[in-house]
Amino acid sequence: MESPTPVRILTVCTGNICRSPVAERLLQAGLDQVLPGGFEVRSAGTRAMVGSPIQPLSAEIVNMYGGTDKGFAARQLTPKILRDTDIVLTMTSKHRGEVLQLDASLLKRTFTIREFARMLEALEERDAAAGEASRNEGNNKAPDAGTLWRGLPARLASVRHLALAADSTDNEVIDPYKRGPEVYRQMEDELAPAILTILRYARLNTPT
Repeated sequence: MESPTPVRILTVCTGNICRSPVAERLLQAGLDQVLPGGFEVRSAGTRAMVGSPIQPLSAEIVNMYGGTDKGFAARQLTPKILRDTDIVLTMTSKHRGEVLQLDASLLKRTFTIREFARMLEALEERDAAAGEASRNEGNNKAPDAGTLWRGLPARLASVRHLALAADSTDNEVIDPYKRGPEVYRQMEDELAPAILTILRYARLNTPT
């Protein structure tokens, strides 16, 4: 029997050496604990420093949260990379626009990572308010991780209005490249809660 195709998630920033590698490696580490082999998380940059390793301060963040920076090399975002991706998580709204310039068919499957996390929270709150019957849709719960996660964008569209950012900056993750440790800490403060929200959702809802 063939193994199910893993859910493919792509994280995107500019150089692919600071923000998106942190999201990639921490999401992969956390999702591996939820369902080993069920997810494939990769990253790319809209103007990547191709072949470069993750920046040292970003690597520290990855390792601190239990991920690994080993074997990382930056790569350029291309239509080929996007072709087989189920969900794209970008670091800023501008990156989202650049993804859609390369592949407009990803419109409903591309989110800023902070927006995606807020939408997951809104979805959970709506389902909880509706009760168990609604949440399980008459016991028709997703039979596997692929069905759940590939169906998520359509479900999230119905709660987008409940997860609007109070300020446009609430969708952004700051770029710390060539800046001091305090900016890396700001990046961590903006990025880590979103990653933890996604992993929590995965842990509570992914069929295993």
